[in-house]
Parts: sequence; structure tokens; C-alpha cells
Amino acid sequence: MLAETICSAVSAAGLGIAAVTAYRRRFMAAARITAYALVPVGLVMTGVVEWLTGIVFNPTVWIGFGLLGLAWLILATTRAVERRGPGGAGRPAKKAKAEPSPEAVAPAASKPSLGAPAPAPAPADDFSDIEAILKKHGI
Repeated sequence: MLAETICSAVSAAGLGIAAVTAYRRRFMAAARITAYALVPVGLVMTGVVEWLTGIVFNPTVWIGFGLLGLAWLILATTRAVERRGPGGAGRPAKKAKAEPSPEAVAPAASKPSLGAPAPAPAPADDFSDIEAILKKHGI
């Protein structure tokens, strides 16, 4: 009952402000204020306010929220422990890394990088791919 009275008072105050704004010939702003002022009364009439006050003042609901929070905390803690522990679920324990040989090639390298650099292709070779595509299409 108290929540409905407060919503009605807020709406009445908003409509009063909208009337003063319209009197000052700011009709677009007055229309927006009117729209916002009608929202609390609409919520009261649809029953949303009664439903919310039933949830807020019901201790069973708060115990339920507490249990949901506890469940989330337990899940988050177990995931954090699982990630930090050695050899977590589905993950083998870390092995000691072997020393790389000095003759190792970089993973993305196409040729060993130990030899002399290959000479750059001639500028005429740059168009060979384009020529092959054009021949393929009959141009």
C-alpha cells in the first residue's frame, strides 16, 4: 500500500513539472516528462510493484538468493583451484622443457635460417601468378 502511494505521488509530481514545462512552451520536453511520470502509475496498475514488494520483504526469497550466491561461490572456487593445481582435470602435469638445439629452425620458417639468404626474385616473376590466373580464365 505504501509503495503504491509513493508511486502515485511521484507521478503527480512529474505531471506537475510537465505542466510547468509546457507553460514555458517547451512542449517536447514536457511530453518526455509526462511519459516518464506515467511509468510509476503504470507499474502500480499492472501489479509489478506489488510483485516486487512481495519479493523484497519476503525472507524466504532472501534465503534463496543467499543459497544461489553460495552455489556460485563454490563453483568459482573449485574452478580456480582446478586451474592452479598441478595436473588439473583433463590436463597433464607440466614436463620439464628440453634445451633447444642450436641448429633448430623457427616453427614458421619455410627454409632453414642457418644458410645464406636466398636472392630476391626478379620483378618479372611477380606477374607470373597473375598471368597464370588470366590464362586459366581465357584472357
